[in-house]
Amino acid sequence: MRLIDNLFRYQTLFPDKVLYQFKRDGIWHDLTVEQIIHKSKNLAKALYASGIGKDDKVGIISNNRPEWNMVDYACQYLGAVSVPVYATLTDDDIGFIFQDAHVKMVFSSNDELAIKAEKAGKELPDFLGVVTFEPSVKFNGFDSFIDSGKSVEDKTVEEMLAKVTSKDLLTLIYTSGTTGRPKGVMLTHNNLYTNVKECTPCFPLSSDSKALSFLPLCHIYERMLSYLYISIGISVAYAESMDTIGDNLKEVHPNLFCTVPRLLEKVYDKIVAKGQALTGIKKSLFFWALGLGQRYEINKDLGFWYNFQLSLANKIIFNKWREALGGEVKFIVSGGAALQPRLARVFSAAQIVVMEGYGLTETSPVISVNRYEEANRRIGAVGPILEGVEVKIAPDGEILTKGPNVMKGYFNRPDLTAEVIDEDGWFHTGDIGEFQEGKFLKITDRKKEMFKTSGGKYIAPQLIENKLKESLVIEQAMVIGDGEKFPAAIIVPSWDGLKEWCKIKDITFTTPKDMLNQLVIKAKFEKELEKTNATLAQYEKIKKIEVVEGPWSIDSGEMTPTLKLKRKNLMIKYASEVERIYREG
Repeated sequence: MRLIDNLFRYQTLFPDKVLYQFKRDGIWHDLTVEQIIHKSKNLAKALYASGIGKDDKVGIISNNRPEWNMVDYACQYLGAVSVPVYATLTDDDIGFIFQDAHVKMVFSSNDELAIKAEKAGKELPDFLGVVTFEPSVKFNGFDSFIDSGKSVEDKTVEEMLAKVTSKDLLTLIYTSGTTGRPKGVMLTHNNLYTNVKECTPCFPLSSDSKALSFLPLCHIYERMLSYLYISIGISVAYAESMDTIGDNLKEVHPNLFCTVPRLLEKVYDKIVAKGQALTGIKKSLFFWALGLGQRYEINKDLGFWYNFQLSLANKIIFNKWREALGGEVKFIVSGGAALQPRLARVFSAAQIVVMEGYGLTETSPVISVNRYEEANRRIGAVGPILEGVEVKIAPDGEILTKGPNVMKGYFNRPDLTAEVIDEDGWFHTGDIGEFQEGKFLKITDRKKEMFKTSGGKYIAPQLIENKLKESLVIEQAMVIGDGEKFPAAIIVPSWDGLKEWCKIKDITFTTPKDMLNQLVIKAKFEKELEKTNATLAQYEKIKKIEVVEGPWSIDSGEMTPTLKLKRKNLMIKYASEVERIYREG
């Protein structure tokens, strides 16, 4: 099967149903599946008229919006290959991707991104130009471009679609990478179709459900789920931006959304900050409920008294959490990085199930996911393996996988493909893991990110970083110590949490730098470090920390578009701090 066939199935079952919602000028607008198919076909005709054919590469550099999906489906009509690009990438990386993929045309959301795309495209011999979704004076606008295909007959693109098979290349997704140049992951229709098929039974969804989408569609995680929504018949609302998610949740009232842990951490921290601002009995009740949530266990009865208290907490405290998420959220899917167990615990206690999953761009992406039912969900694990997917743990602890979801390979790089897919067909994920209870996969770290101290002990930094970030005054952390006597950490404060703590303790300050220089603040971070160290083995304990202003971001080159740490860049940036930790005193 091809991905576009699910769109046609949606049309047959729900011809008048709203498929996408988007907000413009303060008003939500609806698009039915009929409208999407009609416009996608006309767009395919315009692409054909401009010279785009089978296997040609078409770039997309845009925020989430229905036009993004239309380009995707128009490419599928022709057997062309979509090449989505993060808008946050540097000009250099965008240029590399376009050249490596031999992109012939690019669609962008606005003039600013179109200028980036045009600059990169000028280096290409067969480049046909840039089309903007927003009206533009400088570039060809979306609607006028579609009009350019009027002379092409419907049957022309329909005949081209008939020649597209499930084995054909659907998309090239360039991995953001924490080091080196991005690699183009070749994914076929069958790769993604089978992942959609096997993921669908994992989620308690029906055609009456509604999803809010805000993670970038160029991320394989959101991309696959967008196809899954269509396969079920779900309506999808696009958030205006990352900054408006809170408001959009209350306007749309979705039943689910997918996120990365970093964003869920921010939601949690905002809720706790509001709790800190309360006074008297309201504050006491808030933290009483939070304490109950932090003790929550899945599939384990903690007794009548605990259950009674939790029921009461859900009525008077946690109901406000659910209202803040729109009031109808049944579950949240988390992926892309390790989720702090406390978040899964507290949200689940608040009757907002968090289903953590695991996968890579190269695996389309899902390998495993926690199910909605408690019997198949465990906090701290990434769930049972999907049907049709095989997983084994190598002698060194690396997770290996096989299945129809595994990529075709890296574009133009058979050498790199051979490095990750062995002669027996096993894809080497680069992640270290283990099975719990015989079926729940648990990720312990990235193989390449683990390091060895001079004492010969291996350190898994991600686990320790997540423990550090459980503190209300710590937002980001990087554990270091490769080849050194002991592990240490560079820490970025949670400024909201720290300011609230200062307010409670009646501590005054003028600037962030002034705050961090105060002895009482330094003592606070040392106390938080002690809490983390109490949970670690002796050789894992963090001996020294350096607190820096931060925050680390994509734009400043310290994080990937999927919000993973670029450790090499951070080590260069904080070379003097690292020197102070290990060479001074």
